[in-house]
Amino acid sequence: MTGAEDDIPLGERKTVTDFCYLLDKSKQLFNGLRDLPQYRHKQWQSYFVRTFDVYTKLWKFQQQHRQVLENRHGLKRWQIGEVASKIGQLYYHYYLRTSETSYLNEAFSFYSAIRQRSYYYQVNKDDRPELVVKKLRYYARYIVVCLLLNKMDLVKVLIKELSEEIEDYTQRFNTEDQLEWNLVLQEVAAFLEADPVVVLNNENTVVVISNRLQEGGMSPLEQGMVVGQLTLADALIIGNCNNQVKFSELTIDMFRILQALEREPVNLATTTSKHGTLALTPCLPSQEPSEKPAKRENPHKYLLYKPTFSQLFTFLSASFKELPVNSVLLVYLSATGVFPTGCLDFEGPYDFGGVLTNTNRDVVNGETGQKRNQAQKEMHCLHPGDLFPFTRKPLFVIVDSSNSTAYKNFTNLFGQPLVCLLSPTVYPQSMQDQSQRGSLFTLFLYCPLLAFLSVCGLSSLRQGLWEKAEEFLCKVFRDIGQMITRSRAIDQAFLQFYGDEFLRLLLIRFVFCSATLRMHKLFQESRSFPESYPQLPKQDTVESSFLRKHVLELAAMLDVQRLFWDGALDVNY
Repeated sequence: MTGAEDDIPLGERKTVTDFCYLLDKSKQLFNGLRDLPQYRHKQWQSYFVRTFDVYTKLWKFQQQHRQVLENRHGLKRWQIGEVASKIGQLYYHYYLRTSETSYLNEAFSFYSAIRQRSYYYQVNKDDRPELVVKKLRYYARYIVVCLLLNKMDLVKVLIKELSEEIEDYTQRFNTEDQLEWNLVLQEVAAFLEADPVVVLNNENTVVVISNRLQEGGMSPLEQGMVVGQLTLADALIIGNCNNQVKFSELTIDMFRILQALEREPVNLATTTSKHGTLALTPCLPSQEPSEKPAKRENPHKYLLYKPTFSQLFTFLSASFKELPVNSVLLVYLSATGVFPTGCLDFEGPYDFGGVLTNTNRDVVNGETGQKRNQAQKEMHCLHPGDLFPFTRKPLFVIVDSSNSTAYKNFTNLFGQPLVCLLSPTVYPQSMQDQSQRGSLFTLFLYCPLLAFLSVCGLSSLRQGLWEKAEEFLCKVFRDIGQMITRSRAIDQAFLQFYGDEFLRLLLIRFVFCSATLRMHKLFQESRSFPESYPQLPKQDTVESSFLRKHVLELAAMLDVQRLFWDGALDVNY
């Protein structure tokens, strides 16, 4: 032991030792999270709680002993920033695993404090590129959380700061990852510009519209209405579209549908101190008793970006296994279509193609470069038949693909509630040009008014008119709900799912989308209309004269009625 260490008082030396122990333990637990599967709730829940516990102790410890740690251990501000960043990451990943949107706010609080307190400011003065990379990664993670919280104005500021940081980094250090970081900037910029329509207030400033389910945003069920008591518990959200806008393994379609399956987040425990600064106190997630878990506010979601068939099947199986009684599994597929080859006398659930799953081999138009027998089926594809085993429990499927109609050839083998909502397979040329910015079908499920404006070629709308149109749509949606529940011809599967707020909203938006596209003059062939399994009774729903009147009223309100047929529909179904 050196003389300098001998001069350190015993109490201060113990403080440094305790801090180093907590720091090492926190890193060990954090790194261990990477090895945990995203499924199997009981396994990762207890591990997460342990990790949170250690980080809470570490954060409080460095706050209480900051002076000693700076003087005796040489604690730097960027190291404090790293701890705060790790806590932010923990909250973000806890949100991903539980879908509890409140934890997004907690992640935001820690990421925001890092920037406000300039924890990473000094790294630009050090000649250590690895520290600058830590700062750049922090910015990228902060931007993801801000996107999910719809803090778009802040995202623009962060992009500007990140751009300056990348420029400084690449000038100071001759690194090989310059193109990589520039791609990050391009991706997030494209993500920001993906919405086809902007809402403007009186000052011509863009108004950010949230499309999560608001408190009281769904009209209650009518008294005496007989619907199922099923609850949406799990959702697999799969994105595998070529050339679609994405950021951080989240395509724009995945981003939109995940928000359609969430309620508005509320703050948890972050408070403001007497001096007006953010008082950061990590709020440990409660560990529910395994025999009686608390009811979730939102369905639990798995986000799978370009999964292989093996990965997709693993997550499907895990979700199916853990699905509670009287619960629904939702599968959302936004993927490139895979079409069948050859013509067979008998057509079964593996003869219609499906949607693409990821493969390491080159894929052209859904076909691998490797030659194969025409009688053989595409391996890297989720066929309708692949979902048959999971129809033993209530299953709600949404397919947004150029081959979505492959999934209308379903067979309900086990008598459980089963519904498939299927996108158009062909769009008018002008709509195809927008496909990189996300699918029109998913846009209708996410924000029907935004989609309606987009299909009418409008790129901006005044806030007052937006609010008037939204209010009118609430009335339309109430009427659509009554059409669904009062129809005598409707398949009971729709009613069994109707009791869940999220599924009810998706069904109503689907009907509105179908009615709108059927009346729009640009959509002239049946392939341009959504379909469903089982089929909806058209006269009671998507072709109802009452609903068509509503569509024309909305079009008149927005001065675009010329784009819609106002008489008998001149298309063949």
